[in-house]
Formats: sequence, C-alpha cells, structure tokens
Amino acid sequence: MKKLLQVDFDFTGPFGADMAAAMGDLARSINDEPGMIWKIWTEDKETGKAGGIYLFESEDAAKAYLEMHTARLGDIGIKGIRGIIFDVNADLSAINNAPL
Repeated sequence: MKKLLQVDFDFTGPFGADMAAAMGDLARSINDEPGMIWKIWTEDKETGKAGGIYLFESEDAAKAYLEMHTARLGDIGIKGIRGIIFDVNADLSAINNAPL
C-alpha cells in the first residue's frame, strides 16, 4: 500500500528561487531513493519552515527514507524535524485528481 510522508522543520533559508538553485542536486538525488514515487517541496519564509510531502511505494520505504533524511538534516544542524507517515485512501484521492 502506498504511503504519504509529511516532513517539516524549522528553516532559515534559502527560499524560493535561491532554494531551487541551492538544492537542485539534492532534489535530483531524491529520485533515486528506494520506493520514492514523488515529492512536493514545501516552504514558508514568513514562519521559517520548510519540508516536503512524499509518496512512497510502501511503509518500509517511507520509514527508511525518514530515518535517513532525519540524520542528513541533523548533520547540517537542522533540529525539530517532524515526520508523519499516513495511509493513502486511493479511492477518495482519485476523485480529487491525486497523482497516484
């Protein structure tokens, strides 16, 4: 069953186009993570938050990514990382055009 992973954390930037320029290589590498289907990058400069919404093939893949990503973020000094894994209701999501 596909799983949705929601991650957010406090972040001081960069944001917007500067974030895209700085994190392009990271974004491309995420495509190679086992079981990852897609990611939506999230950011809010006003509240100093960033993160992402991911869709994974399985709970095991989502858990493994969350563990690795939490460690990676911690290595660069990011604290307060929140990650939640959700089941996906594919039937209802299809009604709302979800890219499943």
